[in-house]
Amino acid sequence: MNNSIQVSCSKKNLKTIRDFVTQYLSQYDLSEIVLNQIVLAVDEISANLIIHANQENADKFMELAIERKNGQLLFEISDNGISFQRSNYKEPDIEEHIRIGKKGGVGIAIVNRIMDKVEFTSEEGRNICRLYKTVF
Repeated sequence: MNNSIQVSCSKKNLKTIRDFVTQYLSQYDLSEIVLNQIVLAVDEISANLIIHANQENADKFMELAIERKNGQLLFEISDNGISFQRSNYKEPDIEEHIRIGKKGGVGIAIVNRIMDKVEFTSEEGRNICRLYKTVF
């Protein structure tokens, strides 16, 4: 089974990414809840890269690779867009967002809750987000 995909930075490709992750994970005996949580986390990071880092420019591309390593699943999402500055990130109060009906701004917080570890790095002009999830 192929473990990587490259798509242009268009929101229409989010379904392709979700389908790819779902198909890849189908080989493992994951609960529906865990499967959906992982798909949501990868989708959220991918949407952020497409919308914020690459301004939905379909001439730009992002890549997703999935690997099983040491009892964990590793999702590596990379692009050449504007890098995410984690040092500038402030965790939102999700309950307050819900209370006031604010939409958006909680994606990274949700990803941090779903995944075991989230890393953002830049290497040789390439931005890389690594998501780790222990499921085995």
